[in-house]
Amino acid sequence: MNAAKKFALLAGAAALTAGLTVTSLPTASAAPAKPAADCGVHSDGRLYCGNRAGAKGYADRSYRSATRGTLNTTYSWFVCWGPGDPHPGGNNVWYWTQLDNGAWGNVPAVDVNTPNDPAYGLRQC
Repeated sequence: MNAAKKFALLAGAAALTAGLTVTSLPTASAAPAKPAADCGVHSDGRLYCGNRAGAKGYADRSYRSATRGTLNTTYSWFVCWGPGDPHPGGNNVWYWTQLDNGAWGNVPAVDVNTPNDPAYGLRQC
């Protein structure tokens, strides 16, 4: 391709894109995810915090108890905490929540992105 044809193609492409801006592109309609840094007890008394996707909820505060479901989402709420079996997080704190399948279960603190355990301001179960 000679230089004159390349110039003509580039000039045509520039003319087509001249009026476009980044703000004219379509945006996603889904609500943005909560930032992982937002981890605290809100006015309803619940802890809202990031968690590990796929975290299991147990019937009791022990890995030996039955699994009731999982947290497939990575931002959840928890109504209270209680002591249980030690877990890889280095403590024995477990959080009580409604799991993604609607069942209720205990999630070990190692799977919740709290800055300290138990979460400040959350009531004990």
